[in-house]
Amino acid sequence: MTVSSVEFASLLCSRLCHDLLSPVGALNNGLELLADEHDPEMRTRCIDLLGESARASANKLKFFRLAFGAAGGFGETVDTREARTAIEGLFADNKRIQLGWLVEQPVLPKSAIKVMLNLALIAGDALVRGGQLDIGGETRDDGTVEIVVRAAGPRIVLDTELREALTGNIADGQLTPRAAAAHLVHALAREGEGDVQVSEPDAEVLLFGAALKG
Repeated sequence: MTVSSVEFASLLCSRLCHDLLSPVGALNNGLELLADEHDPEMRTRCIDLLGESARASANKLKFFRLAFGAAGGFGETVDTREARTAIEGLFADNKRIQLGWLVEQPVLPKSAIKVMLNLALIAGDALVRGGQLDIGGETRDDGTVEIVVRAAGPRIVLDTELREALTGNIADGQLTPRAAAAHLVHALAREGEGDVQVSEPDAEVLLFGAALKG
């Protein structure tokens, strides 16, 4: 599959705008309600809702800046605590998802961090009824970085398009904004002379594995 840099940038922007539409729209609606509301109790409730929407918007922006953009500084590595904070912020409002952090190294290559974040995003979306989301990563003795993301829950749905984009099997012209993160994972793994593994569709848990040369 070949995707031009301009086309891919457009797909990523579309995905980002889609995910930010809900919290930003809630902010706009809350401000409109606040302008027309005079009951002190209801105004307090409106302000609380505005605060929640503002936090959700900020958390998503911080996550996407690190997952899609150039956050993390100008060096070749990123502090793994920054990645953990970004993932925890992304799922902060989803009380149905429990996070497990299995990364001991203080830093990892920037490309590996992006793979980790995007796989976490995809796995979290697949837990449509919530569940356990575990994220792991380590550098082997030969310098290869391994990223593992495991999702387990009562109902797991991974769209075929995402599965094919992760493994690079999607047809030219068929990539949509929904699968932009999956394509980014595949592209980063290929750039790092590695690959991406995905568990079988009928597996009880969803398991992603990616290997990149550090």
